[in-house]
Amino acid sequence: MSAPLRFKILKLLHVQNSLGYSEIMSQLGLSPSRDAGKFAYHLRTLIKTGLLDADKESKKYRLTTLGHTMIGISQEIDEQILREEGKLLVRTSRLAMEEFDRDKISRALNREAGIPLDLAQKISEETEERLLKLDALHLTAPLIREFVNAILVEKGLQEYRRKHTRLGLPVYDVTRLFEDIPTDSTTVEDIQFLTGRTVMRDYVFLNVLPRQVADAHLSGSLHVNNADSWIIRPDEVQHDLRVFLGEGFKVNKANTMLMAVNPPKTFEAALKLTEAIIHASRTEVTGEQGLCHFNVFLAPFVKGMFLEDLRRILRQFVFSLNYLSKGGLGSSAVSLGLDFTIPSSLKNVQVQGVHGASVGSYADYFEESLKILVALLDVVFEDDAHRPIFNPHLAFNLPRDVFTLKEAEAPLLKTHELAAKWGVPYFVNPSPTWQKQASYFVNGNRLAPDWTGDWELDTMRTGSIGSIVVNLPRLALEFSRDDRRFLRALSQSLKTMLGALKQKHRAIEKRISQGLLPFLAQDIANEPYLRMGNTSFNISLVGLNEAVRIHTGKQLYEDREAVDYATKVLGHLSLEAKKLSWKSGFRLGLSQTLNTAASTRFAELDVNKYGWENVVAQGSASSPYYTSLGAVPLEADVSLEDRLQVEGCFPPLLNGGHLSFIELEEPHRSPDALLKTSARICHLNIGAFAYTRSYSYCLNCKQCFGGLEKKCPECKTVKNYVHYSRLGPYYLPLDSWPSTQQTRSTQRKKYVI
Repeated sequence: MSAPLRFKILKLLHVQNSLGYSEIMSQLGLSPSRDAGKFAYHLRTLIKTGLLDADKESKKYRLTTLGHTMIGISQEIDEQILREEGKLLVRTSRLAMEEFDRDKISRALNREAGIPLDLAQKISEETEERLLKLDALHLTAPLIREFVNAILVEKGLQEYRRKHTRLGLPVYDVTRLFEDIPTDSTTVEDIQFLTGRTVMRDYVFLNVLPRQVADAHLSGSLHVNNADSWIIRPDEVQHDLRVFLGEGFKVNKANTMLMAVNPPKTFEAALKLTEAIIHASRTEVTGEQGLCHFNVFLAPFVKGMFLEDLRRILRQFVFSLNYLSKGGLGSSAVSLGLDFTIPSSLKNVQVQGVHGASVGSYADYFEESLKILVALLDVVFEDDAHRPIFNPHLAFNLPRDVFTLKEAEAPLLKTHELAAKWGVPYFVNPSPTWQKQASYFVNGNRLAPDWTGDWELDTMRTGSIGSIVVNLPRLALEFSRDDRRFLRALSQSLKTMLGALKQKHRAIEKRISQGLLPFLAQDIANEPYLRMGNTSFNISLVGLNEAVRIHTGKQLYEDREAVDYATKVLGHLSLEAKKLSWKSGFRLGLSQTLNTAASTRFAELDVNKYGWENVVAQGSASSPYYTSLGAVPLEADVSLEDRLQVEGCFPPLLNGGHLSFIELEEPHRSPDALLKTSARICHLNIGAFAYTRSYSYCLNCKQCFGGLEKKCPECKTVKNYVHYSRLGPYYLPLDSWPSTQQTRSTQRKKYVI
């Protein structure tokens, strides 16, 4: 071991585990032409003495047990020498012991936290004094950082401490991730995703968000949604297929690693291109990717095609999307907006064919658009040996006149057969005047021509960039006897949130300019694909029902006075949001869409702060939550007619989004009755709704059964019997629901339709 090169080889392989001949030479900075003979001699010596072993198949070298022992002994010798000299030792890695140098602390404090050098030097001196008293065998860099941060806290230098702190998870938390995460619904990538997003979330709260917003989130007054991606990605994006169907997929400076694709000439090529769009942008969007008017935009490509050919091509498309967005923690949903008629906004719009050639207007392709819709329904129906297709999500537009349209009669009924069988379709009611040309994501978030007045600019190539949730019951409890102060506090909350939303807008713009979001940054007509100026910020409300009960003593479904008070609160918030939008130039939307994490966290924090007896919440003291999915709690024992009447009072005031669900009783489901119910709902002010089923799937029998029985009716298995229901807008296995919410599915009010 007296030869330094041999020792360097051992150290390198101790860190890298195994390397090839050329890799070792390269990492040690050796020249193949100059050092090959010397290197080969030393390598043979290490193998001969039993310190290295060579794998004949992989042609890689690795340390033997004796080699690892040799490294350990050499490290102990280095440590002993420094220790006998009375010096503090710092272990920087498994292979590096360095002498403690307090100047490194002062330089780090100045560089990382911006502390003036004279103050940083005093802190480093005090740190050294305390560390010397420890009489520790060795120190680590994280331990030294903890000492420094403790001194900063003692001296009241909290801002400096915040900048100097370390981000990450405790060892215990990472260990629990491996042990507690459900293995049947997650992957190793999910483990990396969870640990990585923890670091980003902590960074956002410590260094990005205004202190007032960060404190409000931690205390439970607000909830910053998707905080881990706050400065990285927008929440949802609504694509415009026409851009790519007419021009193909281009390559520019922002996406030079992607392959250019010419404009499609066939339906199959068009779907392949659509698939490529989704895959290219899936890592750049936190939540949903929307494809509105999916069948209308693709209709010109199916002229003269047979239905069976459409089914074959769509089958592959659906399989690909379903497989590649397999539901892991980091994957995003895809929603397809489908039309039974050609929307009025598109009837006279010219269809751009290959290289911009005009091939008529969309009104000329009504039959083709309906044929795509029918073929897609056939695909999701055809294979009973598999579970329902949960992704892509299907959102059907139901204008009132469609219920009397003869051509739509059969596909309408089939859509409701799908709702009766699986409960997967979502429905949008575009008929009310306030709904004109609106488009929805299936999570309930809404875009409408209410910003520039142009439906394309306001709904296409835009989306929801981020959202913050308001704890309405907390504010109602704090100002329970003073309506004026309660409304004033709501207004102040909106102003507080605006600062955080502005920061996110700037951050996403910077990511685009840096080329970190190449798909969203690509150049379309001399502007980025994502219309950042038209993206929406959502102010989401949780606990409207509970806040109203605090002020009126009644829940929304119990008294008209409660509904009137809720309308007053939402009207005030809607007006304030519009004023802030006009003054700031940022598009704000008021929404009431599900946020399970916020509704549970808010309620738990409020119970801890005020006590269960003083809080108005759903559930129990051990598992409380606030209403967040719809206005009326899903557990409320109220008739369907009364539920729909109350739910229809608020959507016109919720321009950012809303979603109502009707839970179906098992096994009584009639497609005809569901169709009639949908027709009735479309004469109300309910903007988006869906029917929910709870059912189980047997992994042995490959069959689905209505209800949530504990074992399979056929093979009696319990272990391989999976229960499904909607936790929020999406279906999830019940065993992946948070434990505090798994009892909710059985408590919901179910309707026989």
